[in-house]
Amino acid sequence: MTSLGNLIDYVDFDKRSLLVSAASIAFNPLWWNIVARQEYHNKILTKLFGGNAKAANYGLAVAIFSLGLFRDWLYKVALSEQPSHPLLETVYSRAAAYTLFAAGNILVISSTYRLGIRGTFLGDYFGFLLDEMVTGFPFNVTGAPMYWGSTMSFLGTALFFGKPAGLLLTLWVYLVYVVALRFEDPFTAGIYAKRDRERAAAKSGKKQE
Repeated sequence: MTSLGNLIDYVDFDKRSLLVSAASIAFNPLWWNIVARQEYHNKILTKLFGGNAKAANYGLAVAIFSLGLFRDWLYKVALSEQPSHPLLETVYSRAAAYTLFAAGNILVISSTYRLGIRGTFLGDYFGFLLDEMVTGFPFNVTGAPMYWGSTMSFLGTALFFGKPAGLLLTLWVYLVYVVALRFEDPFTAGIYAKRDRERAAAKSGKKQE
């Protein structure tokens, strides 16, 4: 009798595509964090774009978006080579998949709308800081809507195709994003804290004059 307890038996670890997908999931946030920090400290991308920080930020946005599409394609290739589980091929699983797709995309799209392209794609590392913290939807639901919306889409895809390997890779996505946020959030907070200190110092200087 088939049960959810034997899901791991439906994961073919011998398929190279599974490892390639897992590697791409880990690579993307590692890459953009390294590149963005190099930009913040050394202006590496701005220099490559002839001193145009705005163009450099949009260039990074295109690169991140393109790598995301490639990662998603590798994920689907990996799932196509994996066996399906009977209990994940039900009308309930399919309904859950559609729900996750919808909710995940709402989080991602609304986050991008709120922050704009530069705000979404690490513009603060280029010096493009928001005047105020965004607190409305979806940021009143989660502090990292892009990450959790993406995770929900991975899970939705796994359920849509009924692939236990997709559930395993989704767990990997979640863990990678948790680690990424532990590095990103303090660094970003430090950028804004520095801006606030500089503003306070400038205001204090004007009062003394």
